[in-house]
Amino acid sequence: MHLTVSLNIASMAGQTSALTFRDVAGFVRQAEAVGLDMIILEDSAPDAPASSSPFEATTLLAALATVTTRIGLVAAASTVAHQPYNLARRFASLDIISHGRAGWHAVMAQAPREAANFSRPDGFSSDDFRRRTEEYIGIVHGLWQGWDADALLFDKSGGRFHDPAKMHLLDHKGEFFSVRGPLNVARSPQDKPVLVLSILSEADMDIAARTADVILLDGSAEDAKARHDDLKRRVAVCGREPGSVKVLLNVGVDIDRLDTSFRSQDCDGFNIAMPPPALDGFVGRVLPELRRRGLLRESYRGTTLRSHLGLAGGGDQ
Repeated sequence: MHLTVSLNIASMAGQTSALTFRDVAGFVRQAEAVGLDMIILEDSAPDAPASSSPFEATTLLAALATVTTRIGLVAAASTVAHQPYNLARRFASLDIISHGRAGWHAVMAQAPREAANFSRPDGFSSDDFRRRTEEYIGIVHGLWQGWDADALLFDKSGGRFHDPAKMHLLDHKGEFFSVRGPLNVARSPQDKPVLVLSILSEADMDIAARTADVILLDGSAEDAKARHDDLKRRVAVCGREPGSVKVLLNVGVDIDRLDTSFRSQDCDGFNIAMPPPALDGFVGRVLPELRRRGLLRESYRGTTLRSHLGLAGGGDQ
């Protein structure tokens, strides 16, 4: 069973005026101490007109990477607020800083009023936004794979920085973007950062099946099994191994159904929206019971986020 926690800093900030980096770091280190796979750093409160977070998520990820050593760190970053080249470069850098523990949470929805801050006062139509997002994700993936693992030579005596045969220009010209590539950042320690997608619609499911490493799925207990099986079928149709994509159910602090849902093969694990005060009870009561039942690993499998999730790549996988 994979277990992750979504940490919405904006919601936390609304509860207290004294939220500091030390507070957030303490929460994440506690999650690491009990072996959670990853923390997802959200960047705005649900349905809020504007973010009340004191931290931008990718900046926070970089800081947290310096005070943790094992737990995966995933940050939400908007496809509207960033150009794909800049975002790909940022997350490739974060993966290097964290020694292979970084991931990008791409939310498949427009945030209220966001586009108006980035020269799009009318936003995008739903269809345009979906096509644009899929093109965007394809560019980011392509840029992350622009360097072969042994492409950078750093050969001072021979005057060769890289092997040209192992550098791949993206040369993308699409409906919304034109990006030449490659990134001016070395290849990710885990081949590429982990891509996390949140599913909102039927069309989103096909995009996720083609591109995602982790899919966060909302849904009632009654339809979770059917949606899980449908997603795995779509992954296989795309020519990917079903196990190469992890499906996590979004659940709240009320988590009494974790055992039953997991044993019923409704999912590969859970993403828990949890305020920090609830973590003590979760760590003290729920995790020991899940381990006693043989549902949780005792320790981290490796050093990268991909190794924690059992995904291909990751260096130590």
